[in-house]
Amino acid sequence: MKQYLVKQSKKKDLQHDLETQLHWRIECLYKNLSDIYGTQGLILRASKLDAIDLMSSPRQEDRIIALERILQENPAIVSLNENEDLAAIVERLEDRVAEDYARKNIEEKIQRRIQEKMDQKYNDYIKDIKLQILKEHSSSPENAQTLKKLGRLEIMERTSLNRSALEMLRPSSLEQIIGQGKAVKSLLSKLNTPYPQHILLYGPPGVGKTTCARLVLEAVKNKAENPFRNDAPFIEVDGTTLRWDPRESTNPLLGSVHDPIYQGARKELADDGIPEPKLGMVSEAHGGVLFIDEIGEMEIFLQNKLLKVLEDKRVFFESSYYDPHDERIPQYIKQIFEQGVPADFVLIGATTRNKEDINPAFRSRCMEIFFDPLSAEHIKKIVELSAQKLGINIEPGVDEIIGDYTSEGRGANKILVDAYALALNEQSTGDEPLIVNARHVYEAIQNSRITPYIFSKASDRSEIGKIFGIGASGYQGALIELEAIAFPAESPGEGSIRFNDTAGSMARDSVFNAASLLRKESGENLKNFDLHINIIGGGKVDGPSAGAAIYLAILSAIQQKAIRQDVAITGELSIQGHVKAIGALYEKIYGARQAGIKKMLVPEENLKDLPSTIKGIELVAVSTIDQAYEHVFGQ
Repeated sequence: MKQYLVKQSKKKDLQHDLETQLHWRIECLYKNLSDIYGTQGLILRASKLDAIDLMSSPRQEDRIIALERILQENPAIVSLNENEDLAAIVERLEDRVAEDYARKNIEEKIQRRIQEKMDQKYNDYIKDIKLQILKEHSSSPENAQTLKKLGRLEIMERTSLNRSALEMLRPSSLEQIIGQGKAVKSLLSKLNTPYPQHILLYGPPGVGKTTCARLVLEAVKNKAENPFRNDAPFIEVDGTTLRWDPRESTNPLLGSVHDPIYQGARKELADDGIPEPKLGMVSEAHGGVLFIDEIGEMEIFLQNKLLKVLEDKRVFFESSYYDPHDERIPQYIKQIFEQGVPADFVLIGATTRNKEDINPAFRSRCMEIFFDPLSAEHIKKIVELSAQKLGINIEPGVDEIIGDYTSEGRGANKILVDAYALALNEQSTGDEPLIVNARHVYEAIQNSRITPYIFSKASDRSEIGKIFGIGASGYQGALIELEAIAFPAESPGEGSIRFNDTAGSMARDSVFNAASLLRKESGENLKNFDLHINIIGGGKVDGPSAGAAIYLAILSAIQQKAIRQDVAITGELSIQGHVKAIGALYEKIYGARQAGIKKMLVPEENLKDLPSTIKGIELVAVSTIDQAYEHVFGQ
């Protein structure tokens, strides 16, 4: 029993010695850490890692946990490894502290050597600094001439003229866009949705395509139905100014790379030979709208590049000077080269071309919206609204005169502004109310050499051998005056047919189709007549849509039947007497109505294309040419 007690006593003494030894080893670790970080630094470090309480704990396990947190910089350590005894843990921590201590000593030695070198070169550094300061003061770029030019620039900044009148008259709200209700509604619906689509806008110039796109974006910003934020950008560019550079040294649309040798990056990058990407408009439009006016005029290769950006919603850059392993390259440049730049925007392209002339790849990715030509009534409303904005009075009839000379809103404003300037310069005193009258408008029109855009107009009388066909060009419809006169041939069967050479081969074919049909329907042989067919104005007729009108003019001339001059007809005529479908019907209807036509005959096959909103003109569908007789030859 006595031996057992002696053995237990020795065991307790040994245990006490081990705990005492462990205690002093931990104390030594804290002292070394204090030497490494400094006393204040150690306390701050422990405070950040939530280890202050653990450091002052009577439990050795807690103090070791505090050491683990401090050395590993991990406040999430809350317990020790159960498979590792305390002595082993302390030994591991001692190794870590020893490494840190050795590193600190090495750093201190290096720092002392640096300080010694600096002390040795101190006088040289002072001399260099003094010389640099003297150089900077003595080589100032400013002198009397440069300061004088700076003063002139500041004076120029404080001087400004009034803004352009045309800019002031531009619509400032969707309500001020005249004659485009359907287009505005369609554009709003396509942008104010969770899934806005790319859009192509078709229409004649000066009807408000650009302004409408800008105002619609402002109207839909920050609405829950669409992703456009309040700061969504509207980036506008003219497609005619965009050119493809095969060397890719410059590209304002997609962006380019300023290589340090050829283009020259910023000085701090060029000195190290680092290429600098320059972002283009597709990146500036990120999160908003990129509007390209006259998109059909862009070079095809540049269009293909833009299509790639639309697909990826990013733009990527390449440069032979970029080295991904170069540690001197700033992080943002690495990210641009390796990940590209976001370019997620809605493309709105506007064009005055026909849709068939636009790249099919764009058309397949874009919704299409058509802007209508402006009627005389629309021009009158625009003139009245612009007169209110200018704060002037206009005499009755001024708006109608302007409507006779232009079908563009921008053109109408130009005439009004010119007439306003003439009236203003005639005014004797500033107290009189400014009135723009017809004389001012006609003088402005004559000064600008403007001619009426409608040359042919309907009338209430009837004429033999004269009829109105309808043509269309560039989203504008216009009457085509066709006239025919027939005389008995001097010798039967030896008559001749004369037709405008400039009218085109399709129009000439329509004459032969009419001759064959006339012989079939009435038995008349055109060889028994000397027939002269004329298109007044001598224009070229593209397409066969004047065939029905040519036939009726010839029939009227031979049979001496008068044709109503307030009726127009369009349609291709087959040799079987059928009136076939034609294109650009919408524009032709508008053109006929603006010219005063009361009734318009159209192919029955085009019934599905007839707009339901047309007012002021009667539309009659015919399938065969004989169905037109009662409308054309009637009273």
